[in-house]
Amino acid sequence: MSSSASSVSSAGSLPGDPPGGRRAVAIWSIGVSVYFVAVIFRTSLGVAGLDAADRFDINASALSTFSILQLLVYAGMQIPVGLMVDRLGTKKVLTMGAVLFTAGQLGFALSPSYGTALAARALLGCGDAMTFISVLRLGSRWFPARRGPLVAQLAGLAGVAGNLVSTLVLAQLLQGVGWTAAFAGSALAGVVVLVLVTLFLKDHPEGHEPEPLPHQGAAYVRRQIAAAWREPGTRLGMWVHFTTQFPAMVFLLLWGLPFLVEAQGLSRASAGRLLTLVVVSNLVIGLVYGQVVARHHAARTPLALGTVTATATAWAATLAYPGDHAPMWLLVVLCTVLGACGPASMIGFDFARPANLPERQGTASGIVNMGGFTASMTTLFAVGVLLDATGDNYRVAFSVVFVLQALGLSQVLRLRKRAVRRERERLVASRVEAVHVPA
Repeated sequence: MSSSASSVSSAGSLPGDPPGGRRAVAIWSIGVSVYFVAVIFRTSLGVAGLDAADRFDINASALSTFSILQLLVYAGMQIPVGLMVDRLGTKKVLTMGAVLFTAGQLGFALSPSYGTALAARALLGCGDAMTFISVLRLGSRWFPARRGPLVAQLAGLAGVAGNLVSTLVLAQLLQGVGWTAAFAGSALAGVVVLVLVTLFLKDHPEGHEPEPLPHQGAAYVRRQIAAAWREPGTRLGMWVHFTTQFPAMVFLLLWGLPFLVEAQGLSRASAGRLLTLVVVSNLVIGLVYGQVVARHHAARTPLALGTVTATATAWAATLAYPGDHAPMWLLVVLCTVLGACGPASMIGFDFARPANLPERQGTASGIVNMGGFTASMTTLFAVGVLLDATGDNYRVAFSVVFVLQALGLSQVLRLRKRAVRRERERLVASRVEAVHVPA
């Protein structure tokens, strides 16, 4: 059979698998290192929220604006970044991302005022937005399709590791050397990964070049977005991401430490250990979810729905517990369950990936990735406003979690059967195409 037999026609199936192997791991690891550093920078405010409030003399709403603006830029950039990745390739987009988030982290370290610090976080969010979709595309170009769910989960775990470094290392640096030295010193990691990308990263292995895309313009952009959005799998992936990611993201990005210290009466050290537990739980559960989804595709929806149910139950038990403070064992349960949110959100990409042709993977991933960050941004804002309105009543403020979960869950239940049916149709069509390709 000719080489064309292993590739897909434009009608719609997957191309011949990339080879994988050690070189693929090495190249992919460079891309993942960029995402790792981006997450350190993204989550650095989570351990510095109380310090930022003192440094810039701001209230809860103003403090939440840091993360809201950062996520607003991040979410707003997802579709443009997806289009850029499809058009320009991974290396160029990751290079731009590393430059921007490094400049943002350094600017945040040196900001003399609240306004300049906000601008720095926006710049950081812009660079951060360019990393994860690029890493997903890099994995799909270097590894066989059957490895897709596991590769995506491992990429997510690299982000979790970045969160762990932020929680453990940066928190200690803030206490030891102060704001400016801690944030400026961490910016050096951005310079390191920028050098690695520039010198060693390749978009794809030899012989697996993507098909050239048509001339870029408004019509091309509309076609890419419309084609990806028409697929039920893309929309289902977005709502799965929306519903599962935000409870842990909000907790780790900003409000977890204040909640544990101010509402639960813990010391900062104890609160830091619980934040670390969320990250460690994420690492362990991510490995399990990646293996399960890779071997049993039908487990995607049950895992996502189970995670939403467990998260809602843990939050309800914590917020409704009688008395001023929940017991430590319940906080441990809450933080352990929150660790499943990140791995569950990655399942959203496993719905979008088989639903879209290779030339639309970046665009589809961008749509999916908007989901969780839109929910996170909304929740961050709502919690800050409710805290100010209620005199720091965390029980009322965190009840907004249930509203977002109910909205997302209704959409997941509405789309799941349609997406699975469409995915099966595409799989059958791809097999028929492969059989009828002439030798």
